[in-house]
Amino acid sequence: MNVERAKSTRLTRPTPSELGVLRVLWRLGPATVRDVHEALNAREPTGYTTALKFLQIMHGKGLVERDESRRAHVYKARLTQAQAQSQMTSQLVDGVFDGSTSKLVLSALGGSSRTTPEELAQIREMLDRLDGVEK
Repeated sequence: MNVERAKSTRLTRPTPSELGVLRVLWRLGPATVRDVHEALNAREPTGYTTALKFLQIMHGKGLVERDESRRAHVYKARLTQAQAQSQMTSQLVDGVFDGSTSKLVLSALGGSSRTTPEELAQIREMLDRLDGVEK
C-alpha cells in the first residue's frame, strides 16, 4: 500500500463538535456552509463564521470534501456514519477496553436505564444472527 493511499484511509478522529457537523452532513447530504449553519443553529446558537471555520478545519483534516465548482462551496462527509461509528468504536475498544468488545457491551448495558425494550430486542436479534439462530 503506498503512503498516499494509507493517509487517505486513516482519517483523523473527529472532535465532538466536528461530529455534530458530520451528523448534519449525513442527514442532509452534500450541503453549503449556509445549510450546515442553519441546521447547527436550529439546535444551539451557532455563528455562520463558526460553521465555516469548522468546515474549513475539517476539510484540512480530510473529514469532508469540498466542491469548489460553484460560487457557494458544497461540503460532503468523506466517510459514512457507519464507517465513523466503526472507526471510533474500534478505537474505544482498543484504547479503553483492552480490545474486548464484550467488555464494551457489558459496560454499555450494565446499569444503563437508557436501554429501551426495543433496543434490547434488536440486540437479542443481532446476537441470534451472530449465533446463526433463526426465529
